[in-house]
Amino acid sequence: MSDKIVLLDGHSILNRAFYGVPDLSNAEGLHTNAVYGFLNILFKILDEEQPQYLAVAFDLHAPTFRHKMYDQYKGTRKPMPQELREQVPVIQEVLAAMDIEIVTREGYEADDILGTLGRKCEAEGMEVTIVSGDRDLLQLATDHILIRIPKTVKRVTTIENYHTAEVLEKYSLLPKQIIDLKALMGDTADNIPGLPGVGEKTATKILLQYETLENAHAHFEEIKPNKAKEAMRDHYDLAELSKKLATIDTDAPVELDREKAALSNFYTPKAYEMFKRLEFKNLLGRFEETNAEPEDAVFLRTVTDFSEAEELFGTIAKEEKAGAALLTEETPKDGPMADRSRSLVGMAVAYGSGEPDVVYFPAEGFLTGDYLKEKLTELQKQIPLFCVMDGKEFLKDMPDADEAHLFDAGIAAYLLNPLKSINSNESCGNLLYVTIAARPIITAANASCDNNFLAVFVRSTLFPLCAIKYPDIIMKMAFPICPIGDTNTNTSNRIEISGE
Repeated sequence: MSDKIVLLDGHSILNRAFYGVPDLSNAEGLHTNAVYGFLNILFKILDEEQPQYLAVAFDLHAPTFRHKMYDQYKGTRKPMPQELREQVPVIQEVLAAMDIEIVTREGYEADDILGTLGRKCEAEGMEVTIVSGDRDLLQLATDHILIRIPKTVKRVTTIENYHTAEVLEKYSLLPKQIIDLKALMGDTADNIPGLPGVGEKTATKILLQYETLENAHAHFEEIKPNKAKEAMRDHYDLAELSKKLATIDTDAPVELDREKAALSNFYTPKAYEMFKRLEFKNLLGRFEETNAEPEDAVFLRTVTDFSEAEELFGTIAKEEKAGAALLTEETPKDGPMADRSRSLVGMAVAYGSGEPDVVYFPAEGFLTGDYLKEKLTELQKQIPLFCVMDGKEFLKDMPDADEAHLFDAGIAAYLLNPLKSINSNESCGNLLYVTIAARPIITAANASCDNNFLAVFVRSTLFPLCAIKYPDIIMKMAFPICPIGDTNTNTSNRIEISGE
């Protein structure tokens, strides 16, 4: 059985995905819908095709030989939306992280790269699948080169498939005649002029009778209607130019590095980190079977020994910054209208100047809830910067805490991106490109430590980011960045944002 290669038109697929998938953004505020749609199309194609090789071709931001031939080529196109433009380097970074080969060549379009590689691979006996939203590529279809044109509408992707037979069925023309069709009718998307007044129906009729542009011109006096005959007579030079512009160069100076294009496991740790950063939750499941382990995974340890806990608290007290999270449970008091009391189940502490150490202290044995709260109060007052994810909840359990030392990372994350809900692991973690651990969080202790690790880890990034975005607020507030309200009412301190 022959090997198969899939060749993707990078910009074309990204553009289709951008307009086919509703706007998405991650916690950074980076638009991600085009990247998300691109990856869904890619995975769908790979699942269906099961190729041995894969490469993605991209256009470069530079003039091509077609621009030198006709300076108005693509001159009517609107500028790429900024929301799409910012996603081009992102998809290229994602593909690189997945070890997928990217091919570019200055002076040539992605179509030319795809056409050249497709023809070369076909000549070497391979089956070729080219994926693009551009129907110009139909001219490349053969019995061994399949052109697949995806459409994404409301996140649902459908794909049209074209070998020679399907092109003939759809357009009543052979694939090579698609070039002549564009020469006659032009292409408004690429600003290819064609013959004035000749549309697709008339152009198809002419080619069905005369097969090629050149033969049609040789018999132009026979062409009907008169408008098409006059256009062929008076503007044949435009048709010739249009044919050159529409013809994909299948002999461009590009080569396929088979070793780099060979498909292996592209669910790499780097790709996992990128997917986490971009918040593509639905795609992360593809990494489960590959055991992609993030390089910066964080693991916790549990301390139950009293003497070890005492020694640790002494060490932590010397730190410049630390973070904590309390794991509590509510127990109803007697009476239907009675308040619920909160009891401490455990406490997590993160500390360290580099990557923090994360420790969980369960409230058991000599490590009673009162003892842990007492130790945490001492730490919180001694350490200059003390981070939490939810200051309001923290103060419910620690009413004697020194608010001047608190930094609420959750509020900081909100200030940076108010459109995102504040979820400690998801919002802050993705905002900072932090992966908590490549393991399921199956216990409350683990969840508490993850929460705590984030709180201390994010401060070094969130505080300067907030200082850039809201300099007046940060200068006035310094610490805490934490609008903590009266827990007995629904009121809270307000942060007034003045200026722009």
